[in-house]
Amino acid sequence: MTFDLVAQDPQSKARAGVVHTAHGAIQTPIFMPVGTAGTVKAVQQRDLKDDIKAQIILGNTYHLYLRPGLDVLRQAGGLHKFNGWDRPILTDSGGYQVYSLSGTRKIKEEGVKFRSHIDGSQHLFSPEGVMDIQRTIGADIMMAFDECTPWPCEYDYAARSLDMTHRWLKRCIERFDSTEGHYGYQQTLFPIVQGSTFKDLRIKSAEFVAEQQREGNAIGGLSVGEPAELMYEMTELVCDILPQDKPRYLMGVGTPANILENIALGVDMFDCVMPTRNARNGMLFTTQGIMNITNKKWATDFEPIDRELGGYVSTFYSRSYVRHLFQSQEMLGPQIASIHNLSFYLWLVGQAREQILAGTFREWKDKMVKQVMTRL
Repeated sequence: MTFDLVAQDPQSKARAGVVHTAHGAIQTPIFMPVGTAGTVKAVQQRDLKDDIKAQIILGNTYHLYLRPGLDVLRQAGGLHKFNGWDRPILTDSGGYQVYSLSGTRKIKEEGVKFRSHIDGSQHLFSPEGVMDIQRTIGADIMMAFDECTPWPCEYDYAARSLDMTHRWLKRCIERFDSTEGHYGYQQTLFPIVQGSTFKDLRIKSAEFVAEQQREGNAIGGLSVGEPAELMYEMTELVCDILPQDKPRYLMGVGTPANILENIALGVDMFDCVMPTRNARNGMLFTTQGIMNITNKKWATDFEPIDRELGGYVSTFYSRSYVRHLFQSQEMLGPQIASIHNLSFYLWLVGQAREQILAGTFREWKDKMVKQVMTRL
């Protein structure tokens, strides 16, 4: 994997670049739809390509390891062949899912023992094992195994956790560098910066991660409940330390405003379940602001969902009709909403890229943050 830095905004730290992978190029800044179990919920691959214009999607190591399991993925020829997605894929390490299983997991130096949320069976995720699992999944970009600390978090716990995450990272790198991909193409490994919301820990982690000299780097442990201002403070601190010539991926973020503000701080890659999860509850993100499509005010609004956005579902279906689908609990409602919201997120980062290339990002961003977060 290589990264070309194409442009930098003169009035912020926003960057435009291109990430080159074995399954194609990714223009940054980019948003990556989350395909937890090998599918972006309610969205076909054709829609991801043609309407949403996704350039890369995510898979989840924890979920794919449990279902369909490594034997099936290996026999299929990896996740790309299994789900028919021929563009880049990034897999997370399962660290966040294990963090979410706080009642049924034990964290030790060896790794994390946890019980499956499906059948209660016991498993161990170690740094080496997680590298092997992601090799089998076949992601273009693999994530290091880390511990995601909760927020708020005691300083001593965050410090101990960080030291262990760094030891785990060295083990991940050793395993990754001593193994090959299974399917005839190159994979790459991103380390993850942790340290909760403590400045000294974030600095320590960013410096350690930068020293590893991998092809890209991630920032984890944010967007877990802390105020947005703290997220931005930590992101800026870390981005100022991580290498300029490597892509920076802020994990699990976030609202349209979060994405725009973090682009301004130097982040290149984002993912979040928000566009699809909120879509299934009737929340639509549009170029003019946020709609709750289940509200009565849309019952006789026969305008398209979002004429300015373009794309099939956003211009073909009326607000009234989509509201009717939700009221009737028809599956098509959440499906349309999911495709629309992801189209909006990809449009937003695409517009950000155009503004960075034109040198006008800062002024545009300040206007758009207010506009896209307005409640309609």
